Amino acid sequence: MGVLTFLRPAKEVPTTWWSATDPMTTRPPARTLLILIAGLWIFGTGDAILIAAGIGNTPWTVLAQGIARNIDWSVGQATFLVSILVLLLWIPLKEKPGIGTILNAVIISLAIEVMVPLLPVPDSQVLAVAQVLVGVLLIGIGSGIYLTANLGPGPRDGWMTGLQKASGIPLARVRGSIEVSVLVFGVFLGGTFREGTILFAILIGPVVAICLNLAGRFGSPGEVHG
Repeated sequence: MGVLTFLRPAKEVPTTWWSATDPMTTRPPARTLLILIAGLWIFGTGDAILIAAGIGNTPWTVLAQGIARNIDWSVGQATFLVSILVLLLWIPLKEKPGIGTILNAVIISLAIEVMVPLLPVPDSQVLAVAQVLVGVLLIGIGSGIYLTANLGPGPRDGWMTGLQKASGIPLARVRGSIEVSVLVFGVFLGGTFREGTILFAILIGPVVAICLNLAGRFGSPGEVHG
């Protein structure tokens, strides 16, 4: 019973001892910044592992890969381009980026750029699936860390929540519509959509929720938020 409670998915982003008290602060505590950077690097490494596995990427990476193949850029460079373009879509929605928003765009792209050439290319389907599962786990861990830092949403998340506020459409429907549209466009451009993409879509929600729960339990600030 204790283990089941321990692994129960979180229903919201918890407050931890490293969480910033103000998501729009320009001078966050050093510990918050360092943990945020670590979380984003872990997230980007997980994304890179999926790319190296070669059997399908996350919807947004399918798009970045499709763009990269058409303009002769690396996937890491195209990921950064996509982040900048999405941030421009914040302007009509009057959304404001935090430090975490900018670092999200930079560090995840950098992690993909650095890690993809270093990662093994699996020579069997079993190894490829195993690599995808490791990638999904790392993306979940990275998400749990960077979300609890509370220094602003990532470019894609902020755009989705901004659209939800402006339209009044339920967030799940907005998110689903964007993810499907991005995936279809990415496939049209030549991005890789295979079983790894489906595995990611099925697993990422529960994995992130469980990682948030673990972050909340391990990082509980106690009675007073500091």
